Amino acid sequence: MPLLFGIAIYQVVFSFEAGKILFFVSCALGAETDHFFQRGVWGCMKLSAFGEKLSAGAGILSLMDDLGNALAEGGKIMMGGGNPGYIPEIQAVIADRLRAITEDEQLLRRLIGTYDPPRGEREFLQALAELLRREYGWDLSEENICLTNGSQSAFFLLFNILAGTTVNGGKRKILLPMAPEYIGYADLGLADDFFVSVRPRIEMIGEHLFKYRVDFEHIAITNEIGAICVSRPTNPTGNVLTDDEITGLARLAEDHGIPFIIDNAYGIPFPGMMYTEATPIWNEHMVLCMSLSKFGLPAVRTGIVIAGKELIRLLAGVNAVINLAPGSFGPMLTTEIVRSGEIIRLSREVIQPFYRHKMEQALLCVQASFEGLVYKVHVPEGAMFLWIWFPGLAISGRQLYERLKQKGVVVVSGDYFFPGLPPGWRHADECLRITYSQEEEDVRRGIHIIAEELRALRA
Repeated sequence: MPLLFGIAIYQVVFSFEAGKILFFVSCALGAETDHFFQRGVWGCMKLSAFGEKLSAGAGILSLMDDLGNALAEGGKIMMGGGNPGYIPEIQAVIADRLRAITEDEQLLRRLIGTYDPPRGEREFLQALAELLRREYGWDLSEENICLTNGSQSAFFLLFNILAGTTVNGGKRKILLPMAPEYIGYADLGLADDFFVSVRPRIEMIGEHLFKYRVDFEHIAITNEIGAICVSRPTNPTGNVLTDDEITGLARLAEDHGIPFIIDNAYGIPFPGMMYTEATPIWNEHMVLCMSLSKFGLPAVRTGIVIAGKELIRLLAGVNAVINLAPGSFGPMLTTEIVRSGEIIRLSREVIQPFYRHKMEQALLCVQASFEGLVYKVHVPEGAMFLWIWFPGLAISGRQLYERLKQKGVVVVSGDYFFPGLPPGWRHADECLRITYSQEEEDVRRGIHIIAEELRALRA
């Protein structure tokens, strides 16, 4: 048999099916090569438990596939993903900084030719620590901050450091004290049965609005709980937990000697996508996770973790093992606006008004298009989503999602957002998350199509 590798193989396509990775190889080596592959030498790869878990149809994979396919195919109204909107003022600031870096030989070398330490680009860490001390009086230094390659990888590392199978064979879990919660958490745990979730209290507000509240009476902190985690503002609902709710959860965590993690991807100080009053809170018992993505830099993949020094040292060590170092691109693009505080001004005066206007327009469109339908919208207090509940929906949210996709509108079915909650709560199958970050005309058309489909179901 001739040597097969290193010559003329020009296409490898990966297909995921039933948790197995199948390889289909097109090549220009003739029938002998085809026979080699058809015999099954590479036909079915046996995966580890880790491989099986990560290839088993995660909700976040479905979301990102839909996002990619909608953009590639064109003609679809993308109301499912969390991609931020295009804000010219932010792009101009970043373009100026990128131009300055590329015109300076030493800065360019730092950007593309030098590994950063495992905690990340040091000037950025120093600038951020100084900004947080100055703005909020937090007692921290650069040693309380670690960067990761995106906030998704930060949560993967944090969750599996704090929960999973222990060295003595026990199990630790992540408590999500108020479901629904972020779709991206659901498949991050390397162990099974990784999350415990608690149903919220539902407060009705008028005919068509509602708000989730933390139900402290039903939160149980057992010895199995390794950490508490919330997003604020919450993805998918746009809920902003009140200061009292955050303080109460922080107290529970501290009383039980476990970390309290706050996913601050949409919050204060940047990108500041909050439309209600809320106080930024941090101390060494808490883990605050931030990101540059929603500031307008999703492609640079910069996650930020602020925590006690011991946890940061541990996280940096894992960073070194898995990534060697986090990327420099995001930190170097933003160090100067962090140092000067300009990032806060841009968040307050540009980003927050941009998304608030989009939220208000989307809500008005829902109210007009859904006239006569049975629906309720979670009070949109932050982020870039409307969470819509259809009490008594005749089909499941997953089925409605599929029907809308056939009509050219991509949303996200609500049932993906309840990891760790026992099945059987009908409410979870009656909700959709829609994104209003894209062009307003597309959002209006998408909402109108959703309303038409709901009326068709009722007919």
